[in-house]
Amino acid sequence: MVKQELQGLNGDEAVAYATKQVNPDVVAAYPITPQTIIVERYSEYVADGEVDTEFVAVESEHSAMSCSVGASAAGARAFTATASAGLALMWEILYIASSLRLPIVMALANRALSGPINIHNDHSDGMGARDTGWIQIYCENAQEVYDASIQAWRIAEHLKIQLPVMICLDGFTLSHTMENVNTLPDQAVKEFVGERPFIEVEGHLGKGELRLNPDMPLTMGPLDLQDFYFEHKMHQVEAMNDALDHIKDIDDEWEGLSGRKYDYVEPYRMEDAEVALIGMGSMVGTIRHVVKELREEGVKAGMVKLRLFRPFPSEYIKKAVGNVPALGVMEKCISFGAPASPLMEEIMTAYYHDKDKPLLVNYVVGLGGKDVSPAMIREAFDGLLKAKKTGKVEKLMSYIGVRGE
Repeated sequence: MVKQELQGLNGDEAVAYATKQVNPDVVAAYPITPQTIIVERYSEYVADGEVDTEFVAVESEHSAMSCSVGASAAGARAFTATASAGLALMWEILYIASSLRLPIVMALANRALSGPINIHNDHSDGMGARDTGWIQIYCENAQEVYDASIQAWRIAEHLKIQLPVMICLDGFTLSHTMENVNTLPDQAVKEFVGERPFIEVEGHLGKGELRLNPDMPLTMGPLDLQDFYFEHKMHQVEAMNDALDHIKDIDDEWEGLSGRKYDYVEPYRMEDAEVALIGMGSMVGTIRHVVKELREEGVKAGMVKLRLFRPFPSEYIKKAVGNVPALGVMEKCISFGAPASPLMEEIMTAYYHDKDKPLLVNYVVGLGGKDVSPAMIREAFDGLLKAKKTGKVEKLMSYIGVRGE
């Protein structure tokens, strides 16, 4: 484990500092609250000569992702950041980035989508992009943001993965809140990340790297109709499946370097839990706090933190949940017209064919930045205790914290 420096950084600064240490070739920047600090801070690194990155101030988020696609296709390491409506404006190009198997890294400061206009946190932007073919990591605190912002390059560029990675941090709650962050020396980060590897392909002029190169012409992103489109989509499916095998190896290597252990799913007090909540992002810290209090009161409560949302680690979740009788799925997102929130639907699907499974209850909280308080979490646990006692779920979906609910 290397010696580290303790810094006071907010989540956005943690992204920028980690990216500075990686020193990507291209950063495509367009400001949008609450990620603006990321590209502002990085522009300062560029202006001060601390990196040799080509900093491209584009005219929109659509252009930011387009610029990243072009740079990455040419063989560069490309980074960008966005939030909310900015991610929505990128929509078309998000699919292109993953379909072309480009290892772009993007920080997403999760923010509600309009309307009405709201600049605060929920997960509607990231959840909306869940089927774009990007790997998604959700962070609990600024330390995780820093660590994931370095690990993401190794994940994206792994030759068995070759997919873009989205680092998700809750807007304002993480993006603008200063925390203690242990940072590695620049050289240690440089050695961990290494040089970008390339898949070897064979063209009409011989073998070469899968990137745009005048000396070995190839076509990227051509018209792909009925003959091969389906097969190319299956390549992405296989890459996502492979990612579940290889991200763990990168997490283990990071633990050896930094001393910080990460997993796709992180259980807390689940060994004998009778009721538990599963969630993502900054609110899991509050859930953990409530679990501690409930344990002191004699309630066998537990928590499961989901860090990796795409690819969805179904078997890891079920292992972490174990034999708990009642499980609540707590999420900062609504899927309009659907029977449940996005995370709840994923978990219900994972358990569908299992004979033994917990009672599942869905709790939507914190939309538009509404604080997820300990009282709200206790309300969810009260509902789970009732379900466990009666053996049935009376109300699949509950909206906690809404006036009139």
